[in-house]
Amino acid sequence: MTITRTTAFAAVSAAALLGLAACGNNESKVEKAPAEATPAESAAPAAAEPMVGGAAMNPNETIVANASKAANLTTLVSALQSAGLTERLQGAGPFTVFAPDNAAFEKIPAATREGWMQPAQKAALTKLLTYHVVPGRLTAADIAAQAQANGGTATLTTVQGEKLTLKDAGGGKWTVTDARGGTSTITQADVAQSNGVVHVVDTVLMPK
Repeated sequence: MTITRTTAFAAVSAAALLGLAACGNNESKVEKAPAEATPAESAAPAAAEPMVGGAAMNPNETIVANASKAANLTTLVSALQSAGLTERLQGAGPFTVFAPDNAAFEKIPAATREGWMQPAQKAALTKLLTYHVVPGRLTAADIAAQAQANGGTATLTTVQGEKLTLKDAGGGKWTVTDARGGTSTITQADVAQSNGVVHVVDTVLMPK
């Protein structure tokens, strides 16, 4: 008898639950929606992370940490290490870095590049690298706003002390002119970092 009553009770309970479901309990459906949306929402930031040199750039990591992951920025990272600047660029900043990629460094004669990495050339290398760094966080929109307010040219003072000038080259591209009159193009802009922003450039910028 106990088994029979238990079975009957289970059947009645199941029928009652089915009856509630048939009535269309909207509250249960509403409660499920946020839970189903959460994975997609949590995945969105990861999908939005820009790729540099085949690696995702985490906006919560420093300039040096992200650059160290990018296959096309290995020469820059080595140069920063040789100049003893990695700790500085891991600081709070913020900094705007115009980062020459490996191809940019390859435009420089090999003997010159190798010379920069020698301890005797540390001061010269530091001067070169800090010429690629501007205090503050300047996005492409910030640079465009400065250029618009100054006749089409944005003039930035670098950490090294000399200036860079930037102009709209059309088609969404910006050129950077250095102190010697050489020009570089920003190939990838607005790579967000925890302590600033990086704009990848295709030519090494030269101070006087």
